[in-house]
Amino acid sequence: MRNNRILVDQTLNVSSAVSTILSGGAKAENIFGQVAGAVTLGTTSHFEGTILGKTGINMLTGATSNGRMLAQTADVLQMATITQP
Repeated sequence: MRNNRILVDQTLNVSSAVSTILSGGAKAENIFGQVAGAVTLGTTSHFEGTILGKTGINMLTGATSNGRMLAQTADVLQMATITQP
């Protein structure tokens, strides 16, 4: 099993209606994003994997994730869905 890490030293903003696409046999349970700032997943966006956020994680209306959203302060879901891989 190979884990893939994404390191972001600022904020992570995923635009509305943007989807993460995994290829080459990658699986959501092996993707880890470490973010130093705030995380925002725009409306109807989709993220694959786990996000470890230093501050808050905001998932706007209709955003989805196949993974986990873990933050030190707060996770805010606005009619959003998280599915555990």
